[in-house]
Amino acid sequence: MAGPVTQFVRHHYRHFNAAVVVDAADAWTAHLERGGRMLLTLAGAMSTAELGRSLAEMIRRGKVHAISCTGANLEEDLFNLVAHDFYERIPNWRELTAEQEAGLLARHLNRVTDTCIPEHEAMRRLEAAVLAEWTAADARGERLFPHEFLYRVIRSGALREHCQIDPRDSWMVAAAEANLPMVVPGWEDSTLGNMYAGHVIEGHVGNVHTVRTGIEYMLQLAEWYATTSREAPIGFFQVGGGIAGDFPICVVPMLHQDLQRADVPVWGYFCQVSEATASYGGYSGAPPTEKITWGKLAADTPRFMIESDATIVVPLVFAQVLGW
Repeated sequence: MAGPVTQFVRHHYRHFNAAVVVDAADAWTAHLERGGRMLLTLAGAMSTAELGRSLAEMIRRGKVHAISCTGANLEEDLFNLVAHDFYERIPNWRELTAEQEAGLLARHLNRVTDTCIPEHEAMRRLEAAVLAEWTAADARGERLFPHEFLYRVIRSGALREHCQIDPRDSWMVAAAEANLPMVVPGWEDSTLGNMYAGHVIEGHVGNVHTVRTGIEYMLQLAEWYATTSREAPIGFFQVGGGIAGDFPICVVPMLHQDLQRADVPVWGYFCQVSEATASYGGYSGAPPTEKITWGKLAADTPRFMIESDATIVVPLVFAQVLGW
């Protein structure tokens, strides 16, 4: 039986973008009922927006089977896990002067819209835990992906004493427990990526390739997609735009056009939630139909475009899929 959130949405969300919120959730459920799998992509600052409060349950309940995210979303879920009580919210963030912004920097508070992440309690605390894993792997001549290092940190219990939220509200904890397949394109463009470069420069990590990135992620994704799609159709739910979505969706045309594997199916479902609009070649806001011309979707692929704020819309889609 549908829970109160789903009942509310279905009663009130009947037209325009609101109606697509219902349609996309229904199609997601139908996709799973056919035995399908779902890859979710996270751009923007969804972890700092605490999407983990609903995404973690989506992972635990088997509604999400793989994730592509930015390096920022990968780490910021854990920043929130260990330093939530030290975060500061700035309700009037649109009115801040440059001098007030500089004042936040002087207090080691890095602002993400209305939320400030505390450097020492969040970033440096996680850095210490992951540096231990980087140096240990480096000494063994072992190489791992960025998310695999963080899975090790989570499983080691190194963060347990610092937890300031319920770990069940951390999507990274849920992903580590499920050993969820993940790709993190452009990880270098993240706080931990910058820290890693610094530790390589200082000689704490001897081999710059101890952390695997980039093309190796695409190789792993290609293997996962080719293998999984033989068993079930794979859907694509894109939160925002950018590299988190652009990188993984290209695996299909790569398999078709570069490897000539005509038997690999295209994505079996597509939905993007974004405020961006397609104009003057703005790819992140490209409509789903444009993706057909690139061999990413088929003409009959169920596809949805929700032009709205992902921090509002995505939890409502998740709630319907979960029956909340």
